[in-house]
This record gives sequence, C-alpha cells and structure tokens, in this order.
Amino acid sequence: MIIVPVKEGENIERALKKFKRKYEKTGIVKELRARQQFTKPSVKKRLAMEHAIYVQRLHQVEE
Repeated sequence: MIIVPVKEGENIERALKKFKRKYEKTGIVKELRARQQFTKPSVKKRLAMEHAIYVQRLHQVEE
C-alpha cells in the first residue's frame, strides 16, 4: 500500500503529484502492460541484448 503523508496546509494537487510519482516508481503499470501479452524468452533475450548494445554505445560516446 502506498502512503503519502500530507502536511498541514499542503495543497491537494501537490499530495496527488507525490502519490502519482510513488505509484509510478513501484512499476505496477509497467508490469501490467507486460503481462497483457506473452513474450517468448528468445525475444526477451534479443531485446535485452539490443538494449545492452545501445547502452554500451552511449557510454562510448561520452568518453
């Protein structure tokens, strides 16, 4: 359960923004979208490799 402490006199919009940020960090929505369709293990592995190559190229450009 997500708990957002609200201080005395704090704006409700600010508290709602904190709640949304905490909710997004939990990764619930991301996991639900991933579970809506089955992804083959070979496809997952290929996507992970492509992501790793992409990250390596980003780090090479920075150096």
